[in-house]
Amino acid sequence: MTSETTLDFQVEKVADSRLSEFDPANIQFGKQYADHMLVCEYDNGQWGTPRIVPFGDIAMSPATTVLHYGQAIFEGIKAYRQENGEIAIFRPDKNWERFNRSAERMAMPAIPQDLFIEGLRKLIKTDSGWVPEGEGTSLYLRPFMIGTDAFIGVKPAEKFSFIIITSPAGPYYSKPVSIYVQDEYVRAFPGGTGFAKNAGNYGACMAPTMKARSLGYDQILWTDGFEHKYVQEIGTMNVWFVIGDKAVTPSLDGGTILEGVTRDSVATLLREHGITVEERPITTDELVEAFRNGELKEAFGTGTAASIAPIAELTIHGEHMQLPPVEDWKVANWVKQEMNNIRYGATPDTRGWIFKV
Repeated sequence: MTSETTLDFQVEKVADSRLSEFDPANIQFGKQYADHMLVCEYDNGQWGTPRIVPFGDIAMSPATTVLHYGQAIFEGIKAYRQENGEIAIFRPDKNWERFNRSAERMAMPAIPQDLFIEGLRKLIKTDSGWVPEGEGTSLYLRPFMIGTDAFIGVKPAEKFSFIIITSPAGPYYSKPVSIYVQDEYVRAFPGGTGFAKNAGNYGACMAPTMKARSLGYDQILWTDGFEHKYVQEIGTMNVWFVIGDKAVTPSLDGGTILEGVTRDSVATLLREHGITVEERPITTDELVEAFRNGELKEAFGTGTAASIAPIAELTIHGEHMQLPPVEDWKVANWVKQEMNNIRYGATPDTRGWIFKV
């Protein structure tokens, strides 16, 4: 994948890098940030000059729109240090497309492709030393946009800030996760914002997730808001089940499920590998029946942060289901390794998924 731009990026480098504080052997997700960030302002119907500046706090009025009405969207992307030492971003074009779908839903301006893609590339090049080396590591990229009007009337903002920050990342989950099926709270309804990666979706998940963890579980399996019967997502990830010889994931119909880039990549790889993939409604009753019949072989979440997150056990309406040992799984383990091979350059990129920095 290539990128061309006529944008004039202004670059202000830090006087003293904090790179010496970074320990690649002890990476904690979201705890440490690279030296620089990208900032670009939208005003009077157009985007200004993008600037790469030292990472730091953002000054804003107490009346700023995002603080009161939640006009905020974001993306999660990763850059990988490949085996030959080069740096590559995984499928940023798909994240750009989704970012603009989220922007449209939240009454925010679209981001030009060259601002998004070339902004990522220039920021990573500026902080290339922060990209760790080794399988399971990456530089996590967080583009986001917020409404910045200093006005507390209820209306869409007219001024916005587009910002990208980056953070070294290791494995998101250190072990297979345990899941509790949620039948009290609701993540998304048709016509809502479930398909958009906006901040409010995640804020509403905090209390239910805390409740699940107080019961001894790692994450929630969300169900629909009408019958609490149809599976939607797991925590902040898309979810997959291997039932018999098929890999099954909830369909995107209805606008309640985020269209994950990792989800799409997994579906493509599995189909190419000869595994039947079904994107369709899945009920909790079907999962329980499949488990009782010995047909529920594997379950895993997919997302940028966690990549492939094995689910070791589920509790659905009081029924505890312990899945077979993860090391014996055929589908999740294969696709995880295949994804890593592509991201780290161990196998050729034949699908146009890799953007070289």
